[in-house]
Amino acid sequence: EQAFTAIALYFAILNVNPAPFYIFDEIEAALDDVNVIRFGEYLRRHSKETQFIVITHRKPTMELADSLFGVTMEEKGVSKIVSVKLSDIMDQEAV
Repeated sequence: EQAFTAIALYFAILNVNPAPFYIFDEIEAALDDVNVIRFGEYLRRHSKETQFIVITHRKPTMELADSLFGVTMEEKGVSKIVSVKLSDIMDQEAV
């Protein structure tokens, strides 16, 4: 319930006084999968006016993203940043 309240407050602020971008860090971590999907769809609806940067480990949230960025460690002690633009992947699958 606290997670719902916090998310509702953020979305109320978004509706009243939209900002150019928002950064959410694991905001949907306490939600179940159905509500994570609803959260992602809400972000998708507002993404035309506002950019959302979401730090998450939840697969349903990542599936609704336009771009993904991650950090991997291919060899011990060496981090590598990886990025994927999902529209490019979808274009490749269509071919």
